[in-house]
Amino acid sequence: MSKPTQYRFSFGPWNISEGADPFGPETRKPISFAKKLPLYKKLGFDGVQFHDDDAVPGMDAMTPAQIISKARAFKRMLDDHGLVAEFVAPRLWFSARTVDGGFTSNSAADRQYALDRGFRTIDIMRGLGTDLMVLWLAREGTYIREAKNARVAMGWLLDAINKMLAYDPGIRIAIEPKPNEPMDHAYIPTIGHALALAYRTDDPSRVGGLIESAHAILAGLDPSDEMAYALLHGKLWSVHLNDQNGLKFDEDKSFGAVDLRRAFNQVRVLEEAGYGQKGEFIGLDVKAMRATKPVDATKHLANSREFFLALVEKVRTLNRKKEAAFIAARDYEGMERYIISHLMGK
Repeated sequence: MSKPTQYRFSFGPWNISEGADPFGPETRKPISFAKKLPLYKKLGFDGVQFHDDDAVPGMDAMTPAQIISKARAFKRMLDDHGLVAEFVAPRLWFSARTVDGGFTSNSAADRQYALDRGFRTIDIMRGLGTDLMVLWLAREGTYIREAKNARVAMGWLLDAINKMLAYDPGIRIAIEPKPNEPMDHAYIPTIGHALALAYRTDDPSRVGGLIESAHAILAGLDPSDEMAYALLHGKLWSVHLNDQNGLKFDEDKSFGAVDLRRAFNQVRVLEEAGYGQKGEFIGLDVKAMRATKPVDATKHLANSREFFLALVEKVRTLNRKKEAAFIAARDYEGMERYIISHLMGK
């Protein structure tokens, strides 16, 4: 096993949420980012995940110079709280210009808007002091298959990534795959698709992935296997840990809250690969339950971090000789009993 890692944690300001879900309005009052910021260190987090307009609200009405100035001012606020920006993601799924996709829209004008927004996101990244862009390709797909030529559309996506790589040779791009929601059919549904696309870019060394637990589950896959695959390629640059009750909407439940063994295996694959030793964050993408009272609206973050660290200890205290003996004897029933007993503290 790798040398023990001191993990760093991050979350995005959207994770202290207003309690809305796909089927109802808000149940908690909004909290300004200025009031969220002091909570990071208090909860044990060092990094902040950003959408572009989290850092620079109203950016579409600004010039590039104004955007860069705003981002630099925002970084000073992070510095004052001892925080760093982990990544910035262009928010391409809210605009009326990206209702049918951004980089893969049938409209050339809308594709250009998405690309320009990507360039401005890179400007914000530099202002905030991070080299990592995350691409959640939310609307890059179709509601009906006949609406787009998938081969052509994915070529447009590849071209957009190449242009963003050329815009700033110092950045990296992590693709965050998801099989559905909000689009019915996504073009890049799994990490395998994302990495295959990465290898087709002009600089594959600068394109990797971010894996979200719930997204892998929604694809019918095991998140730990998806992480292992990306780690094999040296391309797991961030994670969004959470949990999910089956093939439903993206629930963003607290990490380990649904399936503790599944969470254990995610922690194990990260721990054994030495994830975090190159500065990677343990990122969370978790939401407080809709029924949660405002006074408890950060408990899901504290709980997820606590569960992760508890599972790190379970990984490190696993009896590897006993496990190896079960494997050698092909006694998988015995091994299963041991794993469950270990997780139960027996």
